[in-house]
Amino acid sequence: MTRIAAQTVLLAALTHAVQAAAAPQEPITLEQTSRGSGAPGLDLSVRLGAYSWSSDGEHVLLRRPGEDDVWIDPLSGEREEPAAQEEAPQPQLEGSQLELVRSTAPGAAGMSRKELEALARALFLRPEQRSDDGAVSLVYHEQVLYTAHPEAGVQVIARGADGDIRYDRLAPDGRWVTYVRGNDLFLVSTADGSTRAITSNGGPDQFNGILDWVYQEEIYGRGDFQAHFWSPSSRHTAFISLDEEPVMEFTVVDHIEDGHFRVRPEVTNYPKVGDPNPIPRVGIAAAETGSTAWVDLSRYDGQEILIVRVGWTPDGARCLVHVQDRIQTWAELLSVDPESGASTLLIREQSKAWTERPEPPIWLADGSFLWHSHRTGPTHLYHYEADGTLVRAVTKGDWNLTRVVDVAEGEGGAPGHVLFQCTEGGDINVNLYRVELDGANFTRLTQGEGSHRVSWNESKTMFIDQFSSLTNPGQVRVCDADGMVLIELETATFPAAEKHSLGTWELHKVSTRDGVELDAALLKPADFDPGKSYAVWISTYSGPAAPSVRNRWRPSSFFHFLNQEGVLVLQANVRSSTSRGPEATAALYRRVGLQEVEDMVDVLDWLTANPWADGERVGITGYSFGGTMTANCLMRTDRFALGVAGGGVYDWRMYDTIYTERYMRTPADNLEGYETTSVLAQAGNLSGFLHMHHGIMDDNVHVQNMFQMASALMEAKQLDWSMMAYPRTRHGIRDRELAWHARRTEWALIEEHLLGR
Repeated sequence: MTRIAAQTVLLAALTHAVQAAAAPQEPITLEQTSRGSGAPGLDLSVRLGAYSWSSDGEHVLLRRPGEDDVWIDPLSGEREEPAAQEEAPQPQLEGSQLELVRSTAPGAAGMSRKELEALARALFLRPEQRSDDGAVSLVYHEQVLYTAHPEAGVQVIARGADGDIRYDRLAPDGRWVTYVRGNDLFLVSTADGSTRAITSNGGPDQFNGILDWVYQEEIYGRGDFQAHFWSPSSRHTAFISLDEEPVMEFTVVDHIEDGHFRVRPEVTNYPKVGDPNPIPRVGIAAAETGSTAWVDLSRYDGQEILIVRVGWTPDGARCLVHVQDRIQTWAELLSVDPESGASTLLIREQSKAWTERPEPPIWLADGSFLWHSHRTGPTHLYHYEADGTLVRAVTKGDWNLTRVVDVAEGEGGAPGHVLFQCTEGGDINVNLYRVELDGANFTRLTQGEGSHRVSWNESKTMFIDQFSSLTNPGQVRVCDADGMVLIELETATFPAAEKHSLGTWELHKVSTRDGVELDAALLKPADFDPGKSYAVWISTYSGPAAPSVRNRWRPSSFFHFLNQEGVLVLQANVRSSTSRGPEATAALYRRVGLQEVEDMVDVLDWLTANPWADGERVGITGYSFGGTMTANCLMRTDRFALGVAGGGVYDWRMYDTIYTERYMRTPADNLEGYETTSVLAQAGNLSGFLHMHHGIMDDNVHVQNMFQMASALMEAKQLDWSMMAYPRTRHGIRDRELAWHARRTEWALIEEHLLGR
């Protein structure tokens, strides 16, 4: 940036600050903090242009609502009108496409023109899936599964009822479709519509190609029940089969069933700790014949295992199956022959605590691959030959690799490199790094505190870096391939600061009683007066590897409302919640919830050592693990005057096997740990006022937790607590009106117990 440009930016910032100070400040209302109130929400958006690379690959494209597009020279900063059409023309339905549907789609004769157009748009403009060559599309439209080819026409692959066709998948070459119906897996040829049942034993106790509750929630990702996986060659599809017969059921109840005053029970297979898990197998079906080879898992006979990932080599010649033991102390990568099911062990990972679910291999052109491992404590990247022989460590250091962004293999003798994110620059920041595939020339590419998001130009010679922090609403710059800043494009503005008196975040490092450094963030009111005494409100999650403090712009209307009302807002990353890697997270192993409370108390002691932070008026809140943390803090310390706990687990024996046993092992292995960490067992030690709320239909953390906690508090003759059960609500309050009720309740409790109103 030139000196004149820098002075201009500084002058603009000073002018903005003076104007903001001079403008009348509007108070924030509680209604503005919740959409369910019906009032307009507080506008906390930032003003920042949208920057991307232009269609010519040489300019930066700037877009602002209501303004013409601008091209910016990334070296000089000169601006000009785009020389090319940046907006791709919106796809329009062609008459030939509509005619193709009309003439070939089964049942088209009975469709109205509107229905025909809707189907044609789905097939040709918005297909759910396309083959690799783009020729074949697949959609599920009005309970019918269709494929379409621009020349061959439209076919009906299957007809459903009440959503019974699920998780359809088009093979990469477009020749086959698989889908699940009645917990069985089916294979269809898109050439002639012929259908084969790959499995025939599906039912309530047998899942084929579809996951059960605990597998989707704790392994594959919430809402992802799909469990059949095409090979890149389209010759085979691998699928997970789960025997649910030994799994125990749990019932949640809808008490507000529409139309009558009876209840609707909802029964789910749900294994709680120590209960039997589903028994997994992996089948591999040949597309041409429909025959299935079952993966040889005999090496695990007599053991309870989990199938935590299924994938393929890039050529589809080998199926890759990731296996872990029940309590996840080890993980193995198997290479499987898809024709016979014979398996070979490639890699074994293990840990003194637990082993994280392995990431899929990142394959290189020569058949070797890169592999994530936390064998040295933090996660790093390793290079392996195709047969599982270790070549070298690609990254190393006292930091944790969090994400591989890209891998570029060298050309013409140039070394290849990996782009990745890691915690070398602080675990609350997000930065981009580069290292060569042989481990040489480790380089940080993004500069400046905060969280960075990078977009490369096509030639990979420059990147746009957009970043923000807790105190910086955002900046955009262009950098060269080595991270040198070429030009500063824009600094965001925050108009809400002109209308409202908003506090600013402070980042702090806090040392615990045993010398571990934790990150804490404190939001002080704009008119903060060190001569006053302020109540403290802590918002937390504190779950494993799930930090509450992240150095990025994320204003909260409720936090600013609390500031306005004279309440300090504090967040902290207890040691096991940081992004520092599995070794740091393992501080909670076998005793979940105990170290976390000690760390939070140490942060609170640091804060309340200041005379302006009132240690007698401290409250804490959180949801899910944060609800557990909140209740623990009120049961295991006397430092909190108020806790608002949502959706918490109050004894880990009430939660599921896969999540809980990863950190606690089984009750048979660690009964003392379960008894010691039980919040129920601490009911007699309640200090301060505890309010619990829970969704009655929570199928994740069951409302049983709150009812058990209520019973324990009553048995302990405790009076300083309350609870609220939200009907038709699952894990998290999604209904706006109910969320508004929860917000008003929380604020009323803060007023009563922290502000004395």
